[in-house]
Amino acid sequence: MEVLIPEQERLSRYQNDVRRISKFSTVPRVPRNGEVGEILGHGSEESISNKEENGNSGSSDLRTKLSSKKRQNNRESESSCGKKMAKKRRNASNKRRRFEDDCLDFEFEEDEELKFLLKARARKRGSNFDSVMTEENSKDAREKNYRLRNTNACSASKNTCTPKNVKGNGEDRLKCHQCMKKRTVVPCTKCKQKMYCIPCIKQWYPRLKEEEISELCPFCRGNCNCNACLHSNGMIKTPKRVISDGAKIQNLQHLLYSLRPYLKQICEEQTREIEIEATIQRKSYSELEVPQALCHNDERVFCDHCATSIIDLHRSCPKCSYELCLHCCQEIRKGSVTSRREVKFQYVNRGYEYVHGGDPLPESSLSKISKEQAESFTKWSANDDRSVICAPREIGGCGKCVLELKRILPQGWISSLEVKAVDLLETFRIVERKCTETSKKMLRRAASRVDSDDNYLYCPASRDILQEEKLLQFRQCWTNGEPVIVRDVLDQATGLSWEPKVMWRALCENVDPEVSSKMSEVKAIDCLAGCEVEISTVQFFRGYTEGRRYYNFWPEMLKLKDWPPSDKFEDLLPRHCDEFICVLPFQEYTDPRAGILNLAVKLPPGVLKPDLGPKTYIGYGIAEELGRGDSVTKLHCDMSDAVNILTHTAEVVLSHEQHSAIARLKEIHKAQDEKEHLDREKLNSDQVGQSDNEEMEISEIAAIGKFEISKIEVKRDASPVFSSEQATEETGSALWDIFRREDIPKLEAYLRNHSKEFRHSYCSPVEQVVHPIHDQSFYLTSEHKRKLKEEFGVEPWTFEQRLGEAVFIPAGCPHQVRNLKSCTKVAVDFVSPENVGECLRLTEEFRLLPINHKAREDKLEIKKMIVYAVDQAIKDFEALVSTQRSISEAAL
Repeated sequence: MEVLIPEQERLSRYQNDVRRISKFSTVPRVPRNGEVGEILGHGSEESISNKEENGNSGSSDLRTKLSSKKRQNNRESESSCGKKMAKKRRNASNKRRRFEDDCLDFEFEEDEELKFLLKARARKRGSNFDSVMTEENSKDAREKNYRLRNTNACSASKNTCTPKNVKGNGEDRLKCHQCMKKRTVVPCTKCKQKMYCIPCIKQWYPRLKEEEISELCPFCRGNCNCNACLHSNGMIKTPKRVISDGAKIQNLQHLLYSLRPYLKQICEEQTREIEIEATIQRKSYSELEVPQALCHNDERVFCDHCATSIIDLHRSCPKCSYELCLHCCQEIRKGSVTSRREVKFQYVNRGYEYVHGGDPLPESSLSKISKEQAESFTKWSANDDRSVICAPREIGGCGKCVLELKRILPQGWISSLEVKAVDLLETFRIVERKCTETSKKMLRRAASRVDSDDNYLYCPASRDILQEEKLLQFRQCWTNGEPVIVRDVLDQATGLSWEPKVMWRALCENVDPEVSSKMSEVKAIDCLAGCEVEISTVQFFRGYTEGRRYYNFWPEMLKLKDWPPSDKFEDLLPRHCDEFICVLPFQEYTDPRAGILNLAVKLPPGVLKPDLGPKTYIGYGIAEELGRGDSVTKLHCDMSDAVNILTHTAEVVLSHEQHSAIARLKEIHKAQDEKEHLDREKLNSDQVGQSDNEEMEISEIAAIGKFEISKIEVKRDASPVFSSEQATEETGSALWDIFRREDIPKLEAYLRNHSKEFRHSYCSPVEQVVHPIHDQSFYLTSEHKRKLKEEFGVEPWTFEQRLGEAVFIPAGCPHQVRNLKSCTKVAVDFVSPENVGECLRLTEEFRLLPINHKAREDKLEIKKMIVYAVDQAIKDFEALVSTQRSISEAAL
């Protein structure tokens, strides 16, 4: 669910400079005109939680005690060894150790982040950066060290969880497997090798007690999140449901049966083009030899006119190498080819006050809006013999040479695949299996449509889906284009932590040394202005759990953009990737490595594959709908199927002051909306708008938009406070709205009619709509959903995703998401045979978008998947049938 952000100015970095104020300050500095970095007026990195407002002296005292205790241990070690360090080296060592203690509490400052990253970089090179970072840090050396030095201590604690602080003959305390420091540890009585210190247990395994660690340590449980284990491959075995040969044959039959019509369309399209080429060259169909184009497996070939992927036959210019797909060739011959004009529009930054409901900056300080310019499209038609001339120079071609027919795959290979598929399906008839009636316990109400039988969604538990009948029920819902929810998927996992700080720590240790220095900051999206910003990694994750706010107490909502990069998720976080694949429901469809019904895994090893994930989405969220600046994924439509698992949540508690400020600011936003609506009506009708009294009232309300905190009246009794004690385990964390495919035309009509009521980048009203869904410019609030149902009778499936639930989104279903809490979601795309038709429909929609539209590129290459999936299915089918025949003959 990638969010498409239009081209715009990037906001400056969040830093603790003169532009930042303390949360205790009352009057913010007023930004000057033209200061883009101050548009949003972000608050300080200090949290708005009650914990921070009341101080954090307890943790400070604890860190002081730990630091003094460590210095005392250092003196004891020096006296026992009879040696003294140089003062300079000792001070540097103490600084590093104090820094490591701060890392445990995740409270280090920005300048210390660099030290942490430098230490990670040095550890990756294997240098002796610290006394702890020796070759004993390797897995084998550490285990050997445990066996030689700690066997007696572990065996002595076989039936007890008493922490060990053993000293003998000058030996320091035992080393913790997590942090590799010599501390008071709890040994494991099962493996008798691994042991964990008390601070690490509290910090990284808060759900495990010391007794549980003693009985079975995190390493033995398979959820150890130390740096060495997080970077180890193969520790988590991905369980695959045992599928009999008979079930595999039935699945392959279902795959071939579903893909056969689309493979037939591809063959017919190529046959027509070969016949036209044979006529042009005055040859028979069988005599024509199509030359092969030079194309490597690691290359993608796209049409230069519509940007659609080319899988085999296409036309190419011998002079300028302009390439054209067969679909565009047909449109040129019919005279229906259209211009793929470029959209020239950019939202304008109207300043900080405007974003928060106030007046915009003077027009003289605003950059001019680039409006769309009409471009004349040069006539492009075919010759009398239906040959096609290269595109005119105005659109990228030379306009002179006749395009030649070329091929990428072996000639006649696709048509032979179709023949084989038909023969197999006719030889082995498909026996349709009927699924049983779905229990009410496995349904969740998600809509209240009148005269509709799809108001309930299929919602089984993860422990039940291994049954074959559950797969049939899933397939039936999936064929109907209905979403599916699977509960408690994390119950099947090993318990590996999905906390963002654990993932960040693993990522810092695993990145390339040249990249590690850049990990101290991340690129995030500010949901209020829809702009990309840079923020300290520590500040972002602190805000994830404790919240952030602007100067005016409005909640600040941030989302991470491409963290870690989706195409490197498996390489950078191998343990988390294995854990995610381990818990995927209905792995016949979703397994990105070996799903038998996942077309994406059927591509040969040498062929370039699309990036389908897994991908991580981390964003803030609160339960109250703000109406502006909510943490949302705006309405969009994915080209492929997807499954999204909520792996971690954190609830932010808002103060009384913030609730009161939010209520007041909402009124100001409403006044701004009404004022701009009246201005548009006045502009369109060329009439005098409102009376002087109304204008005075609106201007007075909008004047508060300057938002000096001293002018905001804060009433503690104005609104209730959300308390974590009031939340239950059943509280949802993400609100989903998924629309039916049949409702897309009505949904698009509503969005076009009401587009001016929505805001996009820099909180500017949506001025231009290219495609209501693919632009990703709209999020329908509860008020808009109510109006949509009243005007068009359209209602989406609406439900709350809880922690550990997996949501299946069919291809072609428009959907939007709002975070009710801070959420970490992990998603993976897949291509099911039931939704190939929708993938092709979306491919056709994308090719008609303007040339610079970000959703235009054919990243999925669904036609290529169809061809290779049929080829692989035929090979697997024939191999299984041959094996069964051999077994039968041997039995006789």
